[in-house]
Amino acid sequence: VQLQASGGGLVLTGGSLRLSCAASGRTFSSYNMGWFRQAPGKEREFVALLSWSGDSTYYADSVKGRFTISRDNAKNTVYLQMNSLKPEDTAVYYCAAGVRRIGLTSNGRLYEEWGQGTQVTVSS
Repeated sequence: VQLQASGGGLVLTGGSLRLSCAASGRTFSSYNMGWFRQAPGKEREFVALLSWSGDSTYYADSVKGRFTISRDNAKNTVYLQMNSLKPEDTAVYYCAAGVRRIGLTSNGRLYEEWGQGTQVTVSS
């Protein structure tokens, strides 16, 4: 599966953005999906994870209650709805796909496919 992330941009504190990650390939529905981010000078961190079935999600504490991950398997797309954005959410956001057997893991090294990243900038 190949991934293409989009939807980033510049937004004011408290604003919202929705990121999309379009996947190619017929096996998208069998992959667990994740969103990760990397801010300048910082290590990559996981943001949100979603199981292949859509039944299970897992969020970083820093975004819980503000971000929502979802998927539309008919459109081969995973989304990240980001509300109440804060300046500390500024980062390049990446989507990633992992095979079922890795489960919902925040270890980015276990994900085998990555999108190219989309920049999110939250201005105060």
